[in-house]
Amino acid sequence: MIGKRINKIRLDKGYSLALLAEMSGVSKSYLSYLERDLRTNPSLQVLTRIAQALGCSLEYLLGDEMIAVEKQLKEELDDEVVFYLKNAIEEGTIKADLEEFQKYIEFLNWKATNK
Repeated sequence: MIGKRINKIRLDKGYSLALLAEMSGVSKSYLSYLERDLRTNPSLQVLTRIAQALGCSLEYLLGDEMIAVEKQLKEELDDEVVFYLKNAIEEGTIKADLEEFQKYIEFLNWKATNK
């Protein structure tokens, strides 16, 4: 779904794949894979660079997928945690960083229960 949205926005703006690659710093071949949905899990950093090059927000680029993620987060987490996670995503935090943070939280919980 992300790939089709990138493709539509790019074509609406009249950008070639080569121009978008140059503007975003993302290789032409990787952009092509994304647009054809051969790569379906790009990093937030890559998506942010593409969104900036296309002149749109990350939320707009993600479209319905972002809405689904937000809905799931709101069901599972309180508003303050959602606020911090959204800020981290907007600032380009990558999945590996969030996984490290999760490990740290698990460690703190383990430490608290084993005092």
